[in-house]
Amino acid sequence: MRRSSCVIVGASAAGISAAVAMRRLDYRGRITVVDADPNPPYERPPLSKSLLDGTAGGLVPILPWSTYDDLEIDLRLGERVTAIDLGALQVRLGGGDRLDVDRLVLATGVTARRLTVPHADADNVVNLRDAADAWRLNSLLTRGGPLVVIGAGFIGLELAAVARQRGIDVTVVEAQPHPLAHVVGSEVASLVVDLHHGHGVRLITGATVERFVATGTTVEQVVLSTGRRIDAATVVVGVGVEPRTELAASARVDVDRWGFPVNEFGQTSRAWIFAAGDVASQAHPHLPARGRLEHWDVAQRHGEAVGSTVAGEPVRYREAPYAWSDQYTGTLQIVGRPRGTDQVVLRRGATPERFLAFWLRDGRVGAVAGMDASREIGVARRMVAANVLVDSDVLADAATDLRGLLKPRRTRTTEQLAG
Repeated sequence: MRRSSCVIVGASAAGISAAVAMRRLDYRGRITVVDADPNPPYERPPLSKSLLDGTAGGLVPILPWSTYDDLEIDLRLGERVTAIDLGALQVRLGGGDRLDVDRLVLATGVTARRLTVPHADADNVVNLRDAADAWRLNSLLTRGGPLVVIGAGFIGLELAAVARQRGIDVTVVEAQPHPLAHVVGSEVASLVVDLHHGHGVRLITGATVERFVATGTTVEQVVLSTGRRIDAATVVVGVGVEPRTELAASARVDVDRWGFPVNEFGQTSRAWIFAAGDVASQAHPHLPARGRLEHWDVAQRHGEAVGSTVAGEPVRYREAPYAWSDQYTGTLQIVGRPRGTDQVVLRRGATPERFLAFWLRDGRVGAVAGMDASREIGVARRMVAANVLVDSDVLADAATDLRGLLKPRRTRTTEQLAG
């Protein structure tokens, strides 16, 4: 009798979490993780939160190398999955090998969206997605600035902060009029923008890249849609991502604009094929419609839930998504997903260096964001999970101890259940 076998495509946070969850639930089949990246599985957030020194030793491992041996997880690194053979129930690798499979987890993640203007592939233009990109960026920035960042998302602003702390001249170009407003709303976005202005970052909004001016294979100027020209020694492009769904054709699973549509257990349109992490298109309770949740913590938790399901103990991933972004000496933390129809409550005394904001839905905390407010975020996360009913004026008062808002709700809920 053939031993059962699970192949996980992608040594990402989601992929590794799925593998570990399966073993911890005593899955006895073979587990193989395949990834084109030759490096041992590593954490992606530090790639934009710091600059690597060009060696594998600078990477932060997801797990100690010995853990994979201990859990009998076979890593096939530096190898690419080229197709899924549904008839033979095998995964084809680029080198010619075939892996038997009866459970498949697609944890392929996303790839950076690239500009289509001439010289977008120049030597000093970087799209940051993996360790090789981070090493190249570090090498470029050791030569100094100016640095031009295209896109004022989390990755772009994190890199701007790191570069400014190195004394590098930074200009950030953003197509939208208000950076991050679609993620955290205009009030919080304005505070983050002010933080960067205070550190000397030039931010140009409402503009896109018209073209690059290059000498040979090196970009020297960025020409914007407004006609403005910006000198550049290095250009980082952070204009969004695209799901990596190349295997959809051979696997014959559905795709949408977000990735592989999955049900509440991570199953795709083909029940034995799962998708986890950034590449999964989810109907999550904290999203107003089906979409993608792209952050590290989400990927780990969703991967763990999918791994549990594959191992025979189905788990729904329904927790409020959590994300963080290092900005200079502070950390911006976000729980849940703000919506345009929410009531925004910004605590009094907010500054770019320290603030706390809540988004209320029908009087309940649906999302929260804070800078340099880790303790408060920890309590607020429990408030989101508990669906606590609160008064906006109480939340706005910086003197309010959030822990006190949890206790009465717990008591009433217990009494209601008892009744």
